[in-house]
Amino acid sequence: MSCHDRQAPEHSGGRDDSRGGVSLPEKQAAVDRLMNDDASAGGGGSASSSAPSVSEPVLGVFARMHPIGVVAAVFAVAAVIAMIVGTDFLIGNLALWHWIVVIGVIALSTQASVLNAIRVAIEGIGDVSRRIVTLLAWVVFGLQFFNVITRYTNNWFERDILFGQTTSAAWMSFGLLFIVGVNYAMRDGVNPRIDFWWAEFSKTRKAWIDFVFHVVLLGPFVIMALRLVIPFGATSLGRRRDGTWPSGWRVWETWEQSSDASQLPVGPIQAALVLAFVLWGLQTIAEIIKTGFVLAGRDDLGDVSEADAPLRVE
Repeated sequence: MSCHDRQAPEHSGGRDDSRGGVSLPEKQAAVDRLMNDDASAGGGGSASSSAPSVSEPVLGVFARMHPIGVVAAVFAVAAVIAMIVGTDFLIGNLALWHWIVVIGVIALSTQASVLNAIRVAIEGIGDVSRRIVTLLAWVVFGLQFFNVITRYTNNWFERDILFGQTTSAAWMSFGLLFIVGVNYAMRDGVNPRIDFWWAEFSKTRKAWIDFVFHVVLLGPFVIMALRLVIPFGATSLGRRRDGTWPSGWRVWETWEQSSDASQLPVGPIQAALVLAFVLWGLQTIAEIIKTGFVLAGRDDLGDVSEADAPLRVE
């Protein structure tokens, strides 16, 4: 075989590549292009995964304004009508600060990031409440354990070691546990729901129920309760009916004492009811914001507390 014959296949192969095949450099370039396309597709996927999770809002207006803004706008219109018609009810006689709050809510309802920041800040208080509740649970356990021990060993000593102060301290610590933990319980949904079919509802229906009842019932209830417990708490700390404080800021000199001489003063725990309703009201605002985001289709900002199974109340 001649040299020309031995080289013929190579030339023939080269001619085949030029006619319909692909040369090695071209193959390598194609592979590089595919790898670059995969890398950009992966980057696009990560970017899309970090994008806000947005679904269809329940009502079209919720896409531009948080539902609480719609409620505030309807309330403002009703207040204007009540002012024109004339009425003795509060809605027709709003003070300046009432209007500032209403207009502020309407303005904030268009700023989802600001509303979410408010919600996150409020729910951060719930983390503090949870730690305090855990500590108070151990305090109640320790005090009650001491009471039980002294109750059965009191006869072994010549002096009475069953202190009335520890009994009242245990009861007050138990009450303070619920006062401080009310917002944490509401945030995490540990409160039992009597409506046993709740677990079968869709997320949107749960958001509708919570939003409507928080706005219509729970919110006004907390406001009315605060109007009652604030004067009650001030009186418990020693404020007189004419609004004066006999000892000024030294409230421990004038707060309400227990009817039993061996018990702790009851003024502080009664005044703590104000704290309970303040925490409850703040968490109600956070729940309204969260459920409103669900109705607005912002699932990334909205949340509805769910339990694995319906809690039974019997």
